[in-house]
Amino acid sequence: MPRSFVRVLALSAVACSRGRDGSTIVASGHVEVTEVRVATKVAGTLASVAVEEGDHVKAGQALAHVDTTDVNLALAAARAERGQADAELRLRVAGARAEDVAEAEAMVNRARADLDGADRDLERMEGLLASGSGTAKARDDARARRDAAAASLAAARERLARLKAGSRAEEIDAARARLAAAEARIAQLDQQVKDAVVASPVDGIVTEKLAEAGELAARGTAVAVVSDLGKPWLTVYVPEPDLGRVRIGQEAEVRTDDGQVRTGRIASVASKAEFTPKNVQTRDERVKLVYKLKIGLPNVDGLFKAGMPAEARIRAAVPGK
Repeated sequence: MPRSFVRVLALSAVACSRGRDGSTIVASGHVEVTEVRVATKVAGTLASVAVEEGDHVKAGQALAHVDTTDVNLALAAARAERGQADAELRLRVAGARAEDVAEAEAMVNRARADLDGADRDLERMEGLLASGSGTAKARDDARARRDAAAASLAAARERLARLKAGSRAEEIDAARARLAAAEARIAQLDQQVKDAVVASPVDGIVTEKLAEAGELAARGTAVAVVSDLGKPWLTVYVPEPDLGRVRIGQEAEVRTDDGQVRTGRIASVASKAEFTPKNVQTRDERVKLVYKLKIGLPNVDGLFKAGMPAEARIRAAVPGK
């Protein structure tokens, strides 16, 4: 699932000030985390949803299952089609059976014998007609029988040649293509069965459960939100005059409202200024241009949660260093 960095709560107090000695930048903000909306890849009825809000999950852990009854039925039909296509391809490649060739050769011999007999009958009729004992009609009938026997012999020879030659290359290619299409369909359905297991792409905590077992889910329906609390950050804003006094990678002391302190590091500094967010209380503060800082936070003990307010104290960098 694609990850998206989203803000959990609107930024609140972002007022920035300098410490009494002028060497410390103090700014307040809210903790943010990476949130992943885990969604289904296939449509269907949710057979089960295996997590609740607050559950810790690992990457790859199943969160829900989509019912696969219809997919399994389609898979059985696709496998039957593949068997038929495979049999047809093998039949095309193998060519005619020896028994079929022998039968065709016998038909050729029979047609040749019929033609020999018709030739002899025609010769007799022509002899009788020449001696005045026969009629023209009898001769013409004998010639027609001879011509029919000759055509039958030609057809028998063509059938024998076709059996010995086997299937045309184009027919074999078409049978091979039908087999490949059947195998591709099976692979597609196999993947749908695998995708019916909705798994978490990250380690984290389920912060929202968005669906229940028995619900009909369309493709892309979010089942749960998993928050990666292992890599939170604090977003604060500093005014333009203080921008030159911060550095990426610089340490920052982060204090929560209950007085707990952790050391974070500045992970990024915005390249463009923006007006102070509207939720700052005074108009004088709102009209200031500020730059956003992201301070990466350690969270081995799970202290920081999404939306938690905190204050950052940044020791201003010495100019030229």
